[in-house]
Amino acid sequence: MSDEAVAAEVNEVGVSVPLSVRLRFGHAAVQHLADEIGVDLLHIKGVAVDPELRSGRDSGSDVDVLVRPGHVDRLDRAMRRHGWRLYSTFEWGSPFGHAQTYLHDAWGYVDIHRFFPGIRLEPGRAFEQFWRDRNEVQIARIGCHVPSVTAQGVLLVLNAARSTNGRSVDVRMAWVDASTERRAEMTALVADLDASVAFAAATGELERYRGERDYRLWKIVSEGGSRSAEWWARIRAAPNLGAALRVAARAPRVNVDHLAHRLGRAPTRGEVAGEFFRRPARAVREAWRGIRRAEPGR
Repeated sequence: MSDEAVAAEVNEVGVSVPLSVRLRFGHAAVQHLADEIGVDLLHIKGVAVDPELRSGRDSGSDVDVLVRPGHVDRLDRAMRRHGWRLYSTFEWGSPFGHAQTYLHDAWGYVDIHRFFPGIRLEPGRAFEQFWRDRNEVQIARIGCHVPSVTAQGVLLVLNAARSTNGRSVDVRMAWVDASTERRAEMTALVADLDASVAFAAATGELERYRGERDYRLWKIVSEGGSRSAEWWARIRAAPNLGAALRVAARAPRVNVDHLAHRLGRAPTRGEVAGEFFRRPARAVREAWRGIRRAEPGR
């Protein structure tokens, strides 16, 4: 979400503090709640990132935390009790189903990550790897847990792989400009996390992994492609037949979260049905444009 969109929505709910201040208090609020209910989480992105990796750049537009998978439901219930409203769900928030977004009248947006896209290691084991080497930083005078600087660099690069803009600044600062020792540490961690394909998508080496099941998905995510092509890539990237069938079953369904945000309200049944029947026509148009672009001389 852009800073402008955040500012507009925040103004609607009456928050007038500067975005950078609100973000810091948002991190502190989530950490305070997690401490109260015994939830393990790590602050990622934005102001939680080590200064050597962000170099005074903007601090983002929301709070992002990676939560121990077994603690997600507990945190979800507590956040709803303390004034956070569900904005988008795990199911429809992204192609990976990794994050759920909440909005609080005072603290703004918070993204709760149950895993990080690009990491193929089982989410609980991946979180434990980050948790074992965690550091603590003060945000709004609250001690907040963050991954090690090496892990932060890996997460920044993996996050960049999901942007067709390339987010070259993140990749440059976290990887290209890193010391030989830091790059060796990051390479070892990427291997431990089984995250080589996504990492390569951000660093320009994706073609080395053409035989991997998730190669096509990361190619589309990092370089762009039609929605129908993305769904086929998601099915192919699934780790087993059961997961592939679940992805395939979701493909025809309408993303109600996205439709509600577009309309600015909850859609009616008729609007959901109308969107359902418009989707095949859009898929045909996307396929035709792809064919036209592929024609010689175009």
